[in-house]
Amino acid sequence: MSHHVLSLAMTGSGGAGVMTVGQILVDAAARAGWYGLFRRSLGPQIRGGESAALLRFGHRPILSHGDSFDLLLAYDWGNITRFAAELPLRPDSVVLYDPDAGDVPEVIERTDARCVPVPLAQTAKTAPGTRANMVGLGLIARALGLVPDDLKGELEAALGDKGAEILEHSLQGLRLGAEIAAGLPTNVWPAADRPAPLAVPRWSITGNEAAGMGAVRGGVRFVAAYPITPSTEILEWLAPNLAKVGGQLVQVEDELASINMLVGASFGGVPSLTATSGPGLSLMLEGLGMAVAAEVPLTLIDVQRGGPSTGIPTKSEQSDFNIAVYGMHGDAPHIVCAPTSIPDCLSTVQWAVSAAEAVQCPAIVLSDQNMGQSRAIVDPPQPGGPVAARRLARLEAGTAYKRYALTNDGVSPMAVPGMAGGEYTADGLAHNERGTPSTQAADHQSQLDKRLRKLETLECEEIWAETEGDGAIAVIAWGSLTEAAREAVARANGAARLIGLRVILPLQPEAMAEALTGVSKVLVVEQSHGAQFFHFLKGHYALPATVESLHRPGPLPIRPVEILAAINSLKGDA
Repeated sequence: MSHHVLSLAMTGSGGAGVMTVGQILVDAAARAGWYGLFRRSLGPQIRGGESAALLRFGHRPILSHGDSFDLLLAYDWGNITRFAAELPLRPDSVVLYDPDAGDVPEVIERTDARCVPVPLAQTAKTAPGTRANMVGLGLIARALGLVPDDLKGELEAALGDKGAEILEHSLQGLRLGAEIAAGLPTNVWPAADRPAPLAVPRWSITGNEAAGMGAVRGGVRFVAAYPITPSTEILEWLAPNLAKVGGQLVQVEDELASINMLVGASFGGVPSLTATSGPGLSLMLEGLGMAVAAEVPLTLIDVQRGGPSTGIPTKSEQSDFNIAVYGMHGDAPHIVCAPTSIPDCLSTVQWAVSAAEAVQCPAIVLSDQNMGQSRAIVDPPQPGGPVAARRLARLEAGTAYKRYALTNDGVSPMAVPGMAGGEYTADGLAHNERGTPSTQAADHQSQLDKRLRKLETLECEEIWAETEGDGAIAVIAWGSLTEAAREAVARANGAARLIGLRVILPLQPEAMAEALTGVSKVLVVEQSHGAQFFHFLKGHYALPATVESLHRPGPLPIRPVEILAAINSLKGDA
C-alpha cells in the first residue's frame, strides 16, 4: 500500500450511525486536504438495517474503489456475512471491533487480518448522552491524522440543528475516541501522511448531485420524475436548485406521466429532463419512441441498479446497457452516453442536454448506483461547457412551414407553439416533411434516413472517450469501471492503454480505429452477467482478433487488481 492511499470501512446494524460517521469523516477530510471516495453498501432493504461505509483517501484524485481495505471498524457484527465479500481484507489489514458485540465472526477470522478490540459502547457509557458512533469517529479519524478539532465544523453542520446539548455530547464522544486511538499501539495505524493545507477548498459531491448540476448548466428548466432508488437524489438536488434559475420540477404519479410530460414541455420549447432507474426506463420506452418519431429533444438519466425486475435496488450494476441501446421498437436512432466518474457526471449530463437539443432527439445518460450514490472529494469543476441552443424555425411569409424538412444534416427547423405559421402535427405516426401522417414508402424511408443522418453528423470527437496510454493491450471499459481500469492500466507498466467509452451512440468507428492503432489485444471490462458491452463492441466495431471479456454482475465491484491480472494474462499469451 502506498502511504498516500488509505482504504477504510465501517460496518454496523441499523441505528449504529455508520453513514453519519462516514459523511462527517469525508467532509472533514476534504477540508483537511485529502481527496477521497465514500461508497455506501446496504442490505436488501431500502432504508434501515445493516450498512457499510466504504472509504478511500489519498493525496491524488480517488475516483475508484481499491483492491482491499487497510482498516475496518466494526461497531457490531450484525449480518456481517452480507458484506464480507465486499470487504476484502489482507493479513496486514487491521480490524477494530467492539468486544461487546461478541466474538469475531469466522468470515473475518478467515482473512487472517489483525483483530484489535476497542471498547466503543463501554466508553460511550462513561459520558451520558454520548453515542458509540461518535466515539468510533474520533477513533478512526486518527488514521487520517485528524483530531477532534478537525471534525468540529463538520459535526456542527451535521448535528447543529439537534441542539447544543446533543452537539456537546457528540464532541465529547470524539474526544473519548481520540483517547482510545492514542492508547493503541502505533502499528495498529496504517502509515498515512496528512496532506498539505489547501488554498482552495475541494468539493464533496455525489454523482447524482453532479448530474443535477450538469442538467442545470446544460439549460434544463423542466423536470418531471417519479422517485426510484438509486436516482432519487438527482431530484432532491434539482428541486431547490432548479427553482433558483426559474425552472420547475414536478413529482408525478408514475414514469409514464414523467416521460409524457417531458415530451409536452420540450414540444413547448423548454429543455426537459427526467431521472429514473431500470424499471422506470422500461416504462418510458414507448414515450421515448414517440420523442424519436416526433423529433422532440429530451434527456433521461438512468442510474442503474441490479436487475431484472425490482432486482437489487441498493446495489450497482451495468445491465441496462442493452435496453438503453436497443430497447425501442422500430429503427429509433438516439443518443446514449455514460459518465466515466463522479465528477464526469456533471460534464456528461451537460453535454447530453445540449446534444439532444442540437439534433432534436432523446439522449439517455447511463449512470449507476456506484457513481450516483457515492461521494467524492474533487477539485471544483471549471465553469462553462455546452448550453442547449435549440434550432428554432425562422418562418418566412408565403412559405409553407416544413417541420420535418429533409436538410443536409438531418436537423429540421423546429417551431414552438404560438409562432404564426409554425403549426404542425407532432405524434408517433410516420409522416411527410410537413408532419402530415403518411403511409407512403418514400416518406417513411426519407424520414428514417434523416433521423439517422442527424445522429451521424453529431460532433462527438472531443468527448467520445477517455483515452490514456499507448500499450499493445487496450482495456475498454465504460461508466463507473473506467476509473478502476485506469488504475490497472497505470500499474501495467506500459503494457496497456485505456479506452473509457463515454459516447455509446452514435457509433464512433473512426475515433475507435484511431484509438486502437498499434493494439494487438483487447480486454473489455463491465459489470453485467451477459457481457452486454462486450457483444456490443464485437458487433459494431472492428477489433483485433484477440478480444477477452472480464465481466460479472453486481453487487461485487470489479477491482483494479482483477483487471491488472487479466492484462497480465493477455501479456502471457503473447
